[in-house]
Amino acid sequence: MPRFTMSSCLLLTLPAALSAQQVERYTLGDDAAAVYNLVGTLGVEPGEGAVVVQVTRAGADAAKLRIGQGEIDDRSTLRVIYPGDRIRSSSARREGSTTLRVRDDGTFGDGDEDRHGRRHGWEEGRRVTISDGTDGLDARADLVVRMPKGGRLDVYLAVGSVTVSNVDGELRVDAHSGPVTASGTRGTLSVDVGAGSVRVSQAQGDLSVDTGSGAVEVLGFRGTVLSVDTGSGEVTGSELETDELSVDTGSGDVRLTAVTSPRVSLEAGSGQISADLRRDIASLEVETGSGDIAIRAPASLGAEVEIETSSGDIETDFALQVTRHSRDHMVGTIGDGKGTIAIETGSGGIKLLKAN
Repeated sequence: MPRFTMSSCLLLTLPAALSAQQVERYTLGDDAAAVYNLVGTLGVEPGEGAVVVQVTRAGADAAKLRIGQGEIDDRSTLRVIYPGDRIRSSSARREGSTTLRVRDDGTFGDGDEDRHGRRHGWEEGRRVTISDGTDGLDARADLVVRMPKGGRLDVYLAVGSVTVSNVDGELRVDAHSGPVTASGTRGTLSVDVGAGSVRVSQAQGDLSVDTGSGAVEVLGFRGTVLSVDTGSGEVTGSELETDELSVDTGSGDVRLTAVTSPRVSLEAGSGQISADLRRDIASLEVETGSGDIAIRAPASLGAEVEIETSSGDIETDFALQVTRHSRDHMVGTIGDGKGTIAIETGSGGIKLLKAN
């Protein structure tokens, strides 16, 4: 089945004489919406009514870009369509290249299930390379997207930077290469980055961050679920208040302070883990393949505890009723024993200490 029909898709091409700096304005539907762009900056700001997209073209070949609009997969879309298969990144900060597949309608990504449970393959479309070289299409589009309160919006960017500020609704950010910064968001925020750092501050609701590589920093979060998963990169956070906290990094340190959550799971393939807990816990799981672990918790802590290290010392200043003990393995009870704590490192020391 085709993904869209000609009656639902509009392509707009500017005359060659159009100034590259002229600002264009497009209005999308007032329900679910999606925006696609290959190269440039992308900002998401609060708006009213329908989703509005402001487009500013740049580069010697800017007039060759087309704007596609129409409904695709039950979402009102805007797509910046680039002719050819090589594009200049036009950014002095970038090095190397990014290659991805782009469909004829200007969409890309959606390798996982969309919001309706449908799956789209990464193999669809032509191969497009975006590089910092001197060959290829010299064109990009800088977008500002205004999202109404309670709206649902997906934004896709291949190369560039994404900035989100003060929006309230359901927002998904999908970027192949480049940094993502978000502040003051409310509702659901999902960030998926192939390569690039992510920084989120003063967010409320549900937050999910998934990166292939890049540091992740979360400052001042309050909500139901906070999940961070990165293939390679350190994860830092402070003032985190959530019903459930999960951090998983393949390689990199995890450093968290002022954590208020009954359920905490921290895992690193290789790296040190430290966390300062502000409240007693129902469940705490901490594991690293190689690195020291240091957990500080309130004096009121109560849990069934199991601590294990293949190579390293175990230290705790909580009164522990030991039921099983060896040089590298300790099982026992702290306080009322209502929660559960499991801490393990393949190589490194473990500290379970009282907070100051």
